[in-house]
Amino acid sequence: MSDPRKLFIKTYGCQMNVYDSERMAEALGPSGYVTTDTPDDADMILLNTCHIREKAAEKVYSELGRLKALKADKPDLKIGVAGCVAQAEGAEILRRQPSVDLVVGPQSYHRLPDLEARARKGEAALDTDFPEEDKFDKLADRPKAKRGPTAFLTVQEGCDKFCAFCVVPYTRGAEVSRPAARLIAEAEDLVARGVAEITLLGQNVNAYHGTGPDGGEWGLARLIRRLAEIDGLERIRFTTSHPNDMEDDLIAAHGDCPKLMPYLHLPVQSGSDRVLKAMNRKHTAAQYVALIDRIRAARPDLLLSGDFIVGFPGETDQDFEDTMELVRTVGYGQAYSFKYSPRPGTPAAERKGQVPAEVASDRLQRLQALLTEQQKARQDAMVGQEVGVLFEKPGRLDGQLVGKSDHLHAVHALAPADLIGKVARVRIVESAPNSLKGALI
Repeated sequence: MSDPRKLFIKTYGCQMNVYDSERMAEALGPSGYVTTDTPDDADMILLNTCHIREKAAEKVYSELGRLKALKADKPDLKIGVAGCVAQAEGAEILRRQPSVDLVVGPQSYHRLPDLEARARKGEAALDTDFPEEDKFDKLADRPKAKRGPTAFLTVQEGCDKFCAFCVVPYTRGAEVSRPAARLIAEAEDLVARGVAEITLLGQNVNAYHGTGPDGGEWGLARLIRRLAEIDGLERIRFTTSHPNDMEDDLIAAHGDCPKLMPYLHLPVQSGSDRVLKAMNRKHTAAQYVALIDRIRAARPDLLLSGDFIVGFPGETDQDFEDTMELVRTVGYGQAYSFKYSPRPGTPAAERKGQVPAEVASDRLQRLQALLTEQQKARQDAMVGQEVGVLFEKPGRLDGQLVGKSDHLHAVHALAPADLIGKVARVRIVESAPNSLKGALI
C-alpha cells in the first residue's frame, strides 16, 4: 500500500470557510490524501480564500508567489485556489500564476477529486460554475474519526440582499437552504463523534427555510428546536444573521430553548439611516434598536455582537456620530469594525464621495475605542457570576483547562482533564483583556 499523500489547507476569512475546508479535506480523502499542518511536506496545497476585505486577491497572489519557490524545489507539488477569490478571479489566477494547478469556486468543491486527477495529468483544472446539483449531496459521508467538542455546520449559503458594499451574492450565489433531515443526520453524527456544541452557519443564517422531514418548510427556529432534541448536544449557536430575517419564532427560541446560547451576532453596519439606505440594508437604525429590545425581552442576559463599516462613500461627520449614538444605545459585548474598502463589481465601488483614508482611520479608532470600552464593561460585569463553560483543551498552566462560556467568552480555570468536552459550572473570579478566569463550582 502506497504512502498517503499529504494535503495542507490554508483557510482565510469566515467560519463558513473553516467548514468548507473540512469538507474539502474529506472530499480528497478517497483520493489518498491526509491533512498536514505544514506546507513544507505537502503534496497538495489549497488556499481557501475570502473576498470580503480590500486587496484580498492581491494577498492571494502574494501567497502564491511564496509557494512558487516551494514548487520549484518540489515539482510534483500541486497548488490549488478555492473559495471566493477563486470564484471572482477564475481563469485569471491560472493566467497570472502558472504554478497554480487548479481553481475551484465555493459551490463546486465537491468536484475536487476530478479536478485533482486532471491536475495530476498536467491539465489546468478550473471549475467556478454554479452547479445545478447540491454539492452536499455529492460529498462523501463524513469520516467517523473522533472530533473536538465544537463544530460548524453550514445550513444555508448565498445571499439575496445585495448590500451595496458586499461581493457575497456574486461569489456565493443566491440563498439556498439545505434540507433539515440531512442537517439533523449530520448533527447526530457529529455528536456521536464527541461534539457537544454546534454552530449553525450561513451567509444569512436566519434566512434558513429548508424542506423539513415532513415535506413542509422549516425556519431556523424549528430546526434549532429539533436539533436541541439530540442527546449529547449541549449547545447550539448560529451566525451570521440579518436583521430583516429575525422572525418572531426565532426571537421566541432565544427565550424558550435552553440549548440555544445567549449570544447573537447581528450586524447593523451603520447607525445612520442615510447611510443604511445607501448600503441597501432595507432597515433603519430605529427598527434595529427596536428589534434588539424585543430579543432582549426574550433573553435578558443576551450578549450582542455586531459588524460596523466606517467611511462608507458619502458618510458625513453626522452620519458617523449617528453610528456612535447607536452603539451607546445598544451596548455591545463584542463587535467587529472595519474601514470601508471598495470591492470591484459592487455598486458602492463606483460611487462618488469616497471618504479620505485619514478621516476613515480616525473614525475607526474612535469607534473601536467605544466598542472596546463596552466589551470590557461586559466582561468585568461577569466577575462573581456563575456560567456554564464548555472546556475544549488544556491551558498554558499545569492543571488548567480553557473553554468558552455561554456568552462565548474565553474562560480558563483549574480543572481535571476529564472535563474536556464537557460543560461545567464555573464562577468567574477575574476579568482579563481577552479572557475570564474562573473557579469550578
